[in-house]
Amino acid sequence: MKQISPQELEQAFSLFNEASAQLTGAYHELQGQVERLTGELAVANGELRRQFLEKEALSQRLAMLLAALPAGVVVVDGAGRISESNAAARRLLGEDVDGQEWEAALSCNLCQTATPHEWEMTAADGSPRRLNLSINPLDGLGGQIVLLHDVTEAHQMERELQRHQRLSAMGEMAAGLAHQLRTPLATALLYTANLSKPGLAETDRTRFAGKAVARLRHLEHLIQDMLSFVKGQAGAREILPLSGLLADLTQIMEPQMLERGVFLMVEDLCPDCLLRADRKALTGALLNLLENALQACDVGGRVALRARRLDAGTLQLSVSDTGQGFDATVSGRLFEPFFTTRSEGTGLGLAIVRNVAEAHGGSVEARSAPGEGSEFVLCLPVEQTQAG
Repeated sequence: MKQISPQELEQAFSLFNEASAQLTGAYHELQGQVERLTGELAVANGELRRQFLEKEALSQRLAMLLAALPAGVVVVDGAGRISESNAAARRLLGEDVDGQEWEAALSCNLCQTATPHEWEMTAADGSPRRLNLSINPLDGLGGQIVLLHDVTEAHQMERELQRHQRLSAMGEMAAGLAHQLRTPLATALLYTANLSKPGLAETDRTRFAGKAVARLRHLEHLIQDMLSFVKGQAGAREILPLSGLLADLTQIMEPQMLERGVFLMVEDLCPDCLLRADRKALTGALLNLLENALQACDVGGRVALRARRLDAGTLQLSVSDTGQGFDATVSGRLFEPFFTTRSEGTGLGLAIVRNVAEAHGGSVEARSAPGEGSEFVLCLPVEQTQAG
């Protein structure tokens, strides 16, 4: 066995002491890191606990809010089953709705109405309800959340309002009709009574008879307008060339314009247009506008009938005059039944024009200013264009 020299032993002890010192330093450094990491972990745990408590409190508040919501909330999972619902939804769909398939519950309890997104149902308590459904997907989860808004009371209030409006319109119409009928009828009765007077000269008899007939014809015109207004919808439709319609209107109105000393101008900027329309109703509506324009003009005045395309599917027919025009107050009431600014007017002509326009899927509006004449614009859908 080789004997170790003191120098070698001293060198070994020196290396051992050096390694021991390094291990002691590393231990102290590791101990410091552990203490630092322990502190950081404690801080992180405290933050996580704080966030957990906040989320738990938020979850409780949301649960309370969900329970207190007057609208029903239904959560549908990715498999199409109702996984959660609030109290309002269970009152509508039943307490055992959780776990049911949503499509089955929908087809069993709800019936689609004519109004988009609105459904009728019999609630769990047996009362009829009307609901507005709003369905939104749950991003990333494959399910959806359904909001059930009970609009029963709002729907009932709307129906009641519409009923009152109809009754009010009927009352105004009845009052207006009675007023319109009373004056010409009383006048006709007065003239007719004069015919029975003894010793009445033949010329007077003829004059009274003519006036009575004129009043009776006015009554007939009023009743015809009333029937047209009540009918509202256009009759049988046919394909009408616009050029032929304008030619018919010109042939009817030009002699009357000449007799009154009013110039008629007809401008057709789309002679190839075709309309699907009730010829009689549409012709009557345009004649009504032209006759009104004629009545508004003095001798030397001008009436213009223009036709042009607004776009590929819309035709604009306008009737303008150089009369006195009217202000905004009159403009807002022109299309009301029985509203008229003429003593001999029935007050139904423009109301009929609006009905005819709407029955053909179009619209009509009035443009005017005092002293600047007036213009009535009728917009109608174009059926097609004649082949060239």
